Amino acid sequence: MTGRLFLLALAIVAGLMIFAACTTEEDTPEPTDSEPMEEEMMSRLATVQERGTLVCAINTVLPGFGALDADGNNVGFDIDQCRAVAAAVLGDANAVEFRQTTAAQRGPTMQSGEVDLMVRNTTWTTGRDATWGNFAQTTFYDGQGFMVPASLGISDPTELDGSSICVLSGTTTEQNLQDFISQNGLDIQVLTFGEQPPLTEAYLAGQCQAETTDKSGLVSLRTTYDNPDDHVILGATISEEPLGPVVPHGDDQWYDIVKSTIAILIYAEAFEIDSMNVPTSATGNAAVDRLFGLSDTNWGQGDLGLDQTVAQTVIQQVGNYGEIYDRHLTPLGVTREGSRNALWVSAPCSMCPKGGEIYAAPLR
Repeated sequence: MTGRLFLLALAIVAGLMIFAACTTEEDTPEPTDSEPMEEEMMSRLATVQERGTLVCAINTVLPGFGALDADGNNVGFDIDQCRAVAAAVLGDANAVEFRQTTAAQRGPTMQSGEVDLMVRNTTWTTGRDATWGNFAQTTFYDGQGFMVPASLGISDPTELDGSSICVLSGTTTEQNLQDFISQNGLDIQVLTFGEQPPLTEAYLAGQCQAETTDKSGLVSLRTTYDNPDDHVILGATISEEPLGPVVPHGDDQWYDIVKSTIAILIYAEAFEIDSMNVPTSATGNAAVDRLFGLSDTNWGQGDLGLDQTVAQTVIQQVGNYGEIYDRHLTPLGVTREGSRNALWVSAPCSMCPKGGEIYAAPLR
């Protein structure tokens, strides 16, 4: 009797196992063409190349960095960094879809992953690095300052006690201003604005006695005023503002591509190679030949999915770091010589310091 019960139990267990296996097999849905599994697995590089354009978040109201020219084209120091990346990954510096982005929109835009890159006078901070995206390289060193009407006759921002100051909301500028007010025990009314045009209008209308942002931004904004000489930028600098491109989190290859593209711009200038003298055959200089893909050695471009001669394409189409700077910032009076935005070293003499802080990882 016991033996029969044992055999019966075995039969029941076996039947249940067969039933479970069949049920699992039948209930497992097959992938359909409508499911975005393949798209989700694509790298950012593959996505950009399949799309045929680079989507770049930028500013359009800060001359020198990002603005519209008389023909409605996006131009500026930041704009050309977008174009350099497009040249690197698509072979065409003009294959860029520019997305106008306000200061307050920057964080959500990066977190959504809707853009491939943002180059929009954005300060690199640890908090933003953790929550917005990866900052690829500092391309401009700045600091926060104040601009006031010359008629006020003041020389230091602490003299603004009892007045009002205009500032963009959602920026490090706003945070720095609050710190400055608190640390100096000042009584200042802070007027915040979501975008630059209404802020400028309020300042020029006398609704605030000063406006504050990065000093290069103040230089840029002053050029748009009817009477620039009626406004002075105070000497005090109250913060460190390292600016540079940002990429979405989650793709190390894409992060490295953007960093390497900026390095190409920097080292091309260091080697005194510009858009007019890009070498297309071996030069005899091992470092130059490696940079421009003219030797058997490389600096990792193949591992990144880029062409061997990607540096040739980038410099021919966009120019080196110095060309970009001189094209957009030098005309505004944003002096480079002797500033932190000079090169750290000149590659032909790697031990000869130039005094600046513009530097990148060696391309090798």
